[in-house]
Amino acid sequence: MEICAGAGGQALGLEKAGFEHKLAIELDENAAGTLQHNRPQWDVRIGDVASSVVWNPADFEGVGLLAGGVPCPPFSIAGRQLGASDERDLFAWAVEQVAVVKPRALLLENVRGLSQPRFAAYRQRVLDRLADLGYEAFWKLLHSSDFGVPQLRPRFVLVALKPDDARFFAWPEGSDSTRTVGSALGNLMAANGWPHTGDWVKMANAIGPTIVGGSKKHGGADLGPTRAKEAWLKLGVDGKGIVEDPPSAFAPHPSVKAPRLTIDMVKRIQGWEEIDDWRFLGRKTSQYRQIGNAFPPPVAAAVGRSIVAAFNRELAADGTERASGAVSADPLFSLLSASDGGGVRESEIFAAIPEITEKSLGGRLERLSMDFAIHEAVVDGEAVYHLGEFRGFTGQTEHFRHDYILANRSRVS
Repeated sequence: MEICAGAGGQALGLEKAGFEHKLAIELDENAAGTLQHNRPQWDVRIGDVASSVVWNPADFEGVGLLAGGVPCPPFSIAGRQLGASDERDLFAWAVEQVAVVKPRALLLENVRGLSQPRFAAYRQRVLDRLADLGYEAFWKLLHSSDFGVPQLRPRFVLVALKPDDARFFAWPEGSDSTRTVGSALGNLMAANGWPHTGDWVKMANAIGPTIVGGSKKHGGADLGPTRAKEAWLKLGVDGKGIVEDPPSAFAPHPSVKAPRLTIDMVKRIQGWEEIDDWRFLGRKTSQYRQIGNAFPPPVAAAVGRSIVAAFNRELAADGTERASGAVSADPLFSLLSASDGGGVRESEIFAAIPEITEKSLGGRLERLSMDFAIHEAVVDGEAVYHLGEFRGFTGQTEHFRHDYILANRSRVS
């Protein structure tokens, strides 16, 4: 079963890996419509995945895989990186569903930002919670270009399995051959008889920047911010918009006027192939957003096959080594977590973590306080710090996320 399923990038990849969908849940109506159109046999539900009106997690206890691509903005380097303080954060909530669904495996993917030091404590809480629930977790930054996708698109992927399966898990190996934008799109660019396709393919002989889907609030049908557009232009692509049709037989040479991409071309760059016959519903901007926010099917398929291989105890058949368990360390979080309830004195922090100074302590505490409440007291004239509750949404009936969703339902994506 899949939460925050989007328009089906992860779903299609997992299907190719051998999984059958019992349920797919998506908030955006156009994306859910795309899922229903392409897989009418699936149970697709539209709405807030955290709403009991939409589904009851207990009804799906024991599924083989709980998967999802939960919202990225809380961790995005391009955003404010509010983490647990962001109303859109569903990562911790998704992990919490493991306690009810009890899947054989968990798969969650997100942006590279989640792998940064800013979120070391957040990641440690995820690992600790999964360990409490009896799962061993694995985390790795995967680059989509290693799996035949002609763009960078790094994704931070979490896989968690029960111990009997975990000892057989190995991350998928990427391909030695790199697929370029030109080699992927050449036949699509030539579809209307453009005579300069060959020259364009040579110009586009590299991996493209990450496709940016944007959100309902920010981002339209173009190829991202200024820096991304500049990178696309070096590949002979005008990134200022998406067009309906490929260049005509009378279109100028790409050195004179670079062509723009069509929706079919963006699909190809995101990993959908013609054989997939996957149609996106909605207007052009919505279609582009659905594609741009997707987990590339080839990457999802590769990770899915690794999970299936673990289920089937196939490790070491080709000499592959099992993956190492995930590790995340924020020494300040660890120190505060280990406190016996009396808190940690400022002097104890400096003694235990030499890299933290009087000058840097405030910033470290402020960063940690985005995800956890930090309580400060003064004892014998010295500051004492206590680690409080996790700020993230894990299903609480009283949480600031509920008011946000209620007020912004039509704009959330």
